[in-house]
Amino acid sequence: MHSKKPRLKTLLGDYPNTRALRSGAIHPQLFDFDFDEVKVPNRAFKRVVRNLEFDVAELALVTFLQAKAYGKPLALVPAVVGAGRFQHHCLVYNAERARVTVTQLQGKRIGVRAHAQTTVTWVRGILRDDFGVDLRSVQWVTFEDGHLAEFPDPSGIVRATAGRAMVDMLLAGELDAAIIGTDLPDDPRLQAVLPDPNAAALAWSARHQMLPVNHMMTVDLSLCRQRPELVRELYAVLERSKAAARASHPDAPDLTPFGIEANRNALQLLIRNAAEQGLIPRTYAVDELFDEFTRLF
Repeated sequence: MHSKKPRLKTLLGDYPNTRALRSGAIHPQLFDFDFDEVKVPNRAFKRVVRNLEFDVAELALVTFLQAKAYGKPLALVPAVVGAGRFQHHCLVYNAERARVTVTQLQGKRIGVRAHAQTTVTWVRGILRDDFGVDLRSVQWVTFEDGHLAEFPDPSGIVRATAGRAMVDMLLAGELDAAIIGTDLPDDPRLQAVLPDPNAAALAWSARHQMLPVNHMMTVDLSLCRQRPELVRELYAVLERSKAAARASHPDAPDLTPFGIEANRNALQLLIRNAAEQGLIPRTYAVDELFDEFTRLF
């Protein structure tokens, strides 16, 4: 018997589908969350995979794939969290300068926060698959290391000068374009490179029968082995929190799907993208990402 109610060290952002958990309106019965107070969860992803600080952690999917490649003791939980979104609008240029089209990307300098960023991986895949862009012809400029210490930037990648900001360089003409995710400013000068990105994203999603998800939950493997009932309840309260958020907007599209089958197509394509872009050593099967227990969700 487990007499003491455990506190699980948790990294989880404050989003519509997690707000009921973060506020305590919904809480588990078998354990308590010990939420890390970092304001932007992706700033703690290095702590998840380098220091293994957390029992439960939100994590970018490409970071998880790389963590698996290097044997980190984490299991994926098929619960998408965060502000779900499409990716086509994330590649932008400065409209005050010469227009940049998708057919003009060869030889261009494109800024990305990190080479292995999940949004960047999605966008590069779209450029290659749908527009025939030779990704090797682009000069990629990074601004920070990837989350895995074992995965440095490959040769040919340029690192921006320390302290420089990607948007500032784009506006100054030092970059031709940039891939910007949740940090994309609401600035009319920053226009999408891909034509009609919202319609293109919806058509892409319908064609692939999926959403290009970015973040899922992970758990320490020892938790799956020793306290699977806690992992089961974790998934249940995440579902309840999501349902509470959707209750006020029941007709809105579901951008944070739960369950392996609901995310299988997205995971398969993201794995393929990551492998083809040299971010992971081989193409994993989707079921390999889950522990034998989390595979049941």
